[in-house]
Amino acid sequence: MKNEIQQNIHQQICLQLVKMNVCSIEEIHYILEKINTEEKPFYEVFSQEKWINEEQLSQVLASYLGYDYYNIDTIRIDENLVKTLTYEWISKYKIIPLTFDESNQRYILATSNPFDFNAIHIAYALFGTHSQIVVCPDTKLVRIQSRIFAKNEMNQTIAAYNKQENLLEKEHIVGMDEADLVNSPAVKLVDSCLNDAIAVGASDIHIEPYEDIVRIRYRIDGMLYENTAFSPKMYPAVSTRIKIISKLNIAERRIPQDGRITKMYNNEAYDFRVSTLPTSFGEKIVIRILDTKAFNYDRSKLGFLPEENLIVDELLKKPYGIILLTGPTGCGKSTTLYSFIKEMNNESVNVITVEDPVEYTISGVNQVQVNNKANLTFASALRSILRQDPNIVMVGEIRDEETAEIAMRMAITGHLVLSTLHTNDAAGAVTRLIDLGLQPYFVTDALVGVISQRLVRRLCPECKKEYLSSKRENEILNIHQSQKLYKAVGCPACHNTGYRGRLGVHEVLKMTEDLKELIINKASTKQIRQKALENGMLDLYSTCRTVVLNGETTVQELLAIMYNK
Repeated sequence: MKNEIQQNIHQQICLQLVKMNVCSIEEIHYILEKINTEEKPFYEVFSQEKWINEEQLSQVLASYLGYDYYNIDTIRIDENLVKTLTYEWISKYKIIPLTFDESNQRYILATSNPFDFNAIHIAYALFGTHSQIVVCPDTKLVRIQSRIFAKNEMNQTIAAYNKQENLLEKEHIVGMDEADLVNSPAVKLVDSCLNDAIAVGASDIHIEPYEDIVRIRYRIDGMLYENTAFSPKMYPAVSTRIKIISKLNIAERRIPQDGRITKMYNNEAYDFRVSTLPTSFGEKIVIRILDTKAFNYDRSKLGFLPEENLIVDELLKKPYGIILLTGPTGCGKSTTLYSFIKEMNNESVNVITVEDPVEYTISGVNQVQVNNKANLTFASALRSILRQDPNIVMVGEIRDEETAEIAMRMAITGHLVLSTLHTNDAAGAVTRLIDLGLQPYFVTDALVGVISQRLVRRLCPECKKEYLSSKRENEILNIHQSQKLYKAVGCPACHNTGYRGRLGVHEVLKMTEDLKELIINKASTKQIRQKALENGMLDLYSTCRTVVLNGETTVQELLAIMYNK
């Protein structure tokens, strides 16, 4: 009887998911069969299927069981309340206390598995039976849990260390046995810092020693934010720990070093690229965070406008030639290149990449890691690739004349080549190649298109506020009357920044006969740019202006793009 009731509940929820277009009838049959054969809990089976929208599933479960659905990213969570429980308790029961509702005199408890009635009863025993149960996606619950406990561990470690009279020098860390090492303040601080940075979505960690303090800052959506600080007396142990796990020379403090850390977090592997730099008060350490799971970006997420996508489609269908991506460091060139490679990769083509380093793994693509110590450079790798019968070749970066010449020769001998170049705009890529020593006719024969890219911060959808543009903003946007725009406000979902994530703005230059003629005649960057605009190219200003008018970013971000060109 109990099994029949459960099956009936499962079927009703599944039908609701079909009505909401979350999944198809065929997928539901697959899910129900899996529940019956594997005898796993209903929610666990659903959570394992990546093609199901977790938020919509949570909304259906909440509605069916009579609970409210909460987007807990937007709730101001009482961290002290969360810390009344242990990390292990929350992981076991999938329940996290959010806050105390003063008006109704009750606690609000979020669960990602509302079918675990035993866990809910245990929570009632702790917080009272009049507590309000709400439903949230499991990934959001885990992220908040990880962030709060990682930051708490960092602060506790720093506080505990400050109470100690004896300092932990590097020799102690190097000589410790495994049991003592795990409990070392420096080890705890480094580990919790890495966890915390992943939890808040940081791309980089900056650890900066000064005379009286060492501060830790995170780069989130392109901006640096201070996270915490600790005593310089603790820094030798911290820097030594980072060097040990990134396989750097712990005795060398006079020259920069580069290393790598691999770490599991919430059952996913992450790579950390470590860079040290000697400064007046010690080594500054920057750690770049890379998610090593399969690359999952596609072009639809990169911010190309519809008219730009048509040109990109045309470029990627070329049988041979070279496509260049340009822009400053950190503007997302590698992400765009990876999305193109993933899009073009199939069983009928041989795709080879040369990278320094390999940032993401793409199934079915042959990825080569540059190794200068072994004399495996971009140029030497490209020469070998010519003997590997490639169709598509990605070169991480064109840095010198030799690499540029080999890439261009590949492009005119039947291969499609993609690479990056450091220039301010699309037209500048042409003159940059000529400055590297290539002949203009060589460039025109090989080059089929250039994409210049920048990143702007995307407004937080939870808190962005509508307003009418001012006279000054109308001038900036080249509009004749005030229009509806949005500004950044700030909420817990965006860490009170007003922005959440980034998107690309581009200018896409397609090589044409009149552009080739200009290049052969050694025209200036300005002349090439002007002709491209006459041919219909949208420049960075135009594409960013469209993004502003669409309510995705702010006028301030547009100005930042224009002044930093």
